Amino acid sequence: MKVDFEEVAVRELSRHYGRRRALWRVSLTCRAGEVLGLLGPNGAGKSTLLAILATLLAPSAGEVRYGDIGLRDAGPALRARLGFLSHDLHLYPELTARENLRFFARLYGLDRVAERVGEALAHAGLSERGDDLVSGFSRGMRQRLALERALLHEPRLLLLDEPFTGLDDASVGALVARLRALREAGRIVVVVTHDLDVAEALLDRLAVLKDGRLVALEDASGRIREHYRASIVSRTP
Repeated sequence: MKVDFEEVAVRELSRHYGRRRALWRVSLTCRAGEVLGLLGPNGAGKSTLLAILATLLAPSAGEVRYGDIGLRDAGPALRARLGFLSHDLHLYPELTARENLRFFARLYGLDRVAERVGEALAHAGLSERGDDLVSGFSRGMRQRLALERALLHEPRLLLLDEPFTGLDDASVGALVARLRALREAGRIVVVVTHDLDVAEALLDRLAVLKDGRLVALEDASGRIREHYRASIVSRTP
């Protein structure tokens, strides 16, 4: 059974690690055709929220709904609609780019594997390097390949944790262009980033977290630095 959804709604979401509060009563909604940025200082709870959205971590309280499907009802059909790119790129350096993609395509149980892999290599700008070992790739090449690995199964929701870290300007530009195309294709994209220059060029809305609390949820409207500074400096949880 294939499921689909047009929005993801977070309601009063909290997560505790013993006495430490990572998230506290966070509520927000992200919709198809939108890039939402999660911004905030280190330790604000951004990666924790992303892990919950990816169904990798259970909340202590509150709920997440993917359309009509609740987080606690999540199963293989829902997870097949999620794509996640974390700090760990989940690539095998001893395999070629093509072998990496082929492995994950088969893991997802996809059809048309050779065709999908070829398209993914083209999107990553790696068609001519498809049979080279990933161990010889630059950080930017690995990042582009890992993004296409996360998109092989055509997820509705794409979750990215600091995808621009360590990339040069050309690689950042290529990644921004790819994410804009995904937005136009009706994907839901949630990005954790510290790079406000990239955020200015990409985000439709920003959610600012501070000490586990949501302190701002606003349209980007080309004023991300202003919104972010005001949220972090002048607002207290």
